[in-house]
Amino acid sequence: MLDHEYTTKEIFQKNFFTDWKTQMIKEEKKTIKYLYKCDFSEIHKYFYDKNEARKALPKEEKQKLKEESGKIQEEYGFCILDGHREKIGNFKIEPPGLFRGRGDHPKMGMLKLRIKPEDVIINCSKDSKVPEPPSGHRWKEVRFDNTVTWLASWTENIQGSIKYIMLNPSSKLKGEKDWQKYETARRLKGVVAQIRSQYRLDWKSREMKKRQRAVALYFIDKLALRAGNEKEEGETADTVGCCSLRVEHIQLHPEMDGQQYVVEFDFLGKDSIRYYNKVPVEKEVFKNLKRFMENKNPDDDLFDRLNTSILNKHLQDLMDGLTAKVFRTYNASITLQDQLKALTNGEDNVAAKILSYNRANRAVALLCNHQRALPKTYEKSMQNLQAKIDAKELQVKEAKKELKKAKADHKAKNLDRTRKEVEKKKKQCERLEEQLMKLKLQATDKEENKQVALGTSKLNYLDPRITVAWCKKYGVPIEKIYNKTQREKFAWAIDMTNEDFEF
Repeated sequence: MLDHEYTTKEIFQKNFFTDWKTQMIKEEKKTIKYLYKCDFSEIHKYFYDKNEARKALPKEEKQKLKEESGKIQEEYGFCILDGHREKIGNFKIEPPGLFRGRGDHPKMGMLKLRIKPEDVIINCSKDSKVPEPPSGHRWKEVRFDNTVTWLASWTENIQGSIKYIMLNPSSKLKGEKDWQKYETARRLKGVVAQIRSQYRLDWKSREMKKRQRAVALYFIDKLALRAGNEKEEGETADTVGCCSLRVEHIQLHPEMDGQQYVVEFDFLGKDSIRYYNKVPVEKEVFKNLKRFMENKNPDDDLFDRLNTSILNKHLQDLMDGLTAKVFRTYNASITLQDQLKALTNGEDNVAAKILSYNRANRAVALLCNHQRALPKTYEKSMQNLQAKIDAKELQVKEAKKELKKAKADHKAKNLDRTRKEVEKKKKQCERLEEQLMKLKLQATDKEENKQVALGTSKLNYLDPRITVAWCKKYGVPIEKIYNKTQREKFAWAIDMTNEDFEF
C-alpha cells in the first residue's frame, strides 16, 4: 500500500503501528520503536517484481492460470437454490490486510486479521452435503436457516460488523428482490402527492414532534438525504443522516446569491463523504428550522424530538414498505426519466444520445451526492484524448482541402470519374467529421463526470427498465450503457421491458 496516499495520513500510520506492535515478537519490540525509521522498500520491491513477472508471463502460462482459477470457480462458485444452479457472488474470503474505510475513517490503518474456519458460520440445507473445512479445522457453526439469503458469514475484527457470502447479483433471488424494490418505489408514485400535502400541513402543527418529523421528511423527499441510523458512541466515524443532524451542520441565510430562505448544509454522510449543499427552501421550513435551533448548542440535535425509528414507523403508516431509501429510489428514478425526456433528441447520433444519457445519470448522482475522488489517470487520459482530437482536426483540414481540389477538378473536366472522386472525398470528409465529433463528445463527457460517481445510482437506485425502454426507443445498443456485469444483473429488466415503459 506504500503507493497509496492513505499511508501518508497520520491517523493511518498511528493505527498501523499500534496494531503492528501487538504482532511483534520480543526482539522486534525492542528494536522497532519508530515507524518513520522503518524501510519497507525491499519487501515492496519484491511484491512489485512478482507482480510484473506475472504480467510478463507467456500467453500459454497465463492461459494455464486462467484454467486453474476456472476450476476453483467451478468447485466453489456455484450452489443449488430451489433446484437451480446459481452463481455465488464473492466465494473468496478477504485476505488479511490494512483497513482503509472510506473518507477520513478514524480506524484506517488498523490490521484486518486473517479469517479462520473457526470464525465462519455455514448456512445450507439439512439434506445437503456440508462443505468440508480445511484439514485440522472446524467451522464455528453449521446452520440450516432458509429465511435468510446468505450462505456463509463471519464477524470482522475492526468494526465488529458481520460479513456475508451471498448469491451473485444475476441470480434469480437477487433479481426478484431488485424488481420488488422498484415496484415499491413505483407504488410511492401513487401516494406521493398526498404525502407531500400532509407534511406541508404538519409544518404548522401544534406539536413540535410533528413539525420536526414533517421538516425531516421534506429533506428526505427534496434532497434525497439518508435517514441516518443511530450508532454506538465513539466506535465509528462521526457521520450523520437526516434524523441525526446537529445544529452545527446547517446555517440559515434569509438571503444568499439572490435567493431567499437558503439553508447551507455541511456534514459527513455515509462512508464519511462530505455533503455540502446550499438549498433554497420554503418559508415555513425556514421558520421552523429557526425555531428548532433556538437556545441550542452547536452539538445539540437539530431534530431533538425525532429518531429513525419514529420516522420509519411514520413512513410505514403512510405506505406499506415505505422507508427513506424508497424515497431515494423513487426520486432518483423519476429524475432519470424526466431528464431523459428533456435531454434526448431523436435526431442525434448514438454518441450524442449517450452523452445525454450520462447527463441525465449525472443529475441523479448529484441528487444522491455520489462523488468520487479525481481519478489518478484523469490528467493523462485527458491529454491522450486531446492529442487524438488535435490529430483528427488535422485530418479533417486535409480532407477538406482535398475535397475542394476535387470539386475544382470536376468543375473543369465534368467527367464521370471526377464526379465519383468528389463523392468519395465528400464521404471521407463526413466520416472524419463524425469521428472528430465523437472524440469531442467523449472529452466533454469525461470532463463533466470527473468527480461524479455514476455507477452507484446506476446499480442501486435507478429502475433499469427506464434505461432499457430508452435504449429500445432511441436505437441505442444496451451494451453502450450497461457493461456485461450490469447486463447480467438486470437481465430481468432487459427481458420484460418494451419501449413505452413508464416508471
